[in-house]
Amino acid sequence: MRKSTVVCALLLAGCNSHQSALAPFGLEARSTLTMTTVLVTGAVAIALGVAAVFVLAVRAPEGRMDHAGGMRMVLWLGAIVPTVVLTALLVWALPAMRPLPAAARNLRVHVEGEQFWWRVRYKPQGRPPLISANEVRIPEGCTVVFELTATDVIHSFWIPGLAGKMDMVPGRTNRLVVKADKAGTYRGVCAEFCGLSHALMAFDVIAMEPAAFDAWLAASREPPIRTQGRGAALFAASGCNTCHSLNGGQSRGSGIGSDLTRFGARRTRQAGSIIDPCEAAD
Repeated sequence: MRKSTVVCALLLAGCNSHQSALAPFGLEARSTLTMTTVLVTGAVAIALGVAAVFVLAVRAPEGRMDHAGGMRMVLWLGAIVPTVVLTALLVWALPAMRPLPAAARNLRVHVEGEQFWWRVRYKPQGRPPLISANEVRIPEGCTVVFELTATDVIHSFWIPGLAGKMDMVPGRTNRLVVKADKAGTYRGVCAEFCGLSHALMAFDVIAMEPAAFDAWLAASREPPIRTQGRGAALFAASGCNTCHSLNGGQSRGSGIGSDLTRFGARRTRQAGSIIDPCEAAD
């Protein structure tokens, strides 16, 4: 009893609401969870039914069932009932597997997987793109089209509470259409081993009220404040501008590294591996 309690406690310790397919905040993830629940419930019911038939067969007196009765049981339980159940599940599940429809007016977010970080480019209709990194913001209740690709090796884009996994393949762009139905801060990860720092390749997903998202998008387009302080001097003297860029004309790097504009406004550092101490304190 004590051992089982410890095991259950350890399993429950791994549960969370910010990175879990069991805590959905998107339509596709919610549909997947419903389908999983139905299938698991059906599988358990079938297993219990088979166990009950086994117990009854073992305890039944000899000769209670003749050959004809056994053949009828095999026909019904082995052919007719499974066919009806599986057909019903297929008819029910096929519409749920259909991807969400997308229109040209929907927000498009281009995400590029790199070793070991995420290049993010927002592409709202009729406006120039906005470049960011290691953080994805989406408006709640709005359809968003992720355009996914990779620079170096195969990555896998996965936001457990929002939608299923989608591979990011160099030279190819895959589409993932999503819709968040609850605001909050969640976590996404790379689900494909892509190198030694694969386990540290994560990112924040922030689902926002549409008005708040539009305000953030507009504010992010404002030119960043230029400073000539010690930080700017260190950035240039240390060669950071060789790989990284800062919008606003201060620095234009090679593009190998992430864009560091408004770096301090992000909740995490180094692709989600380090949480800002101020955020952690809150």
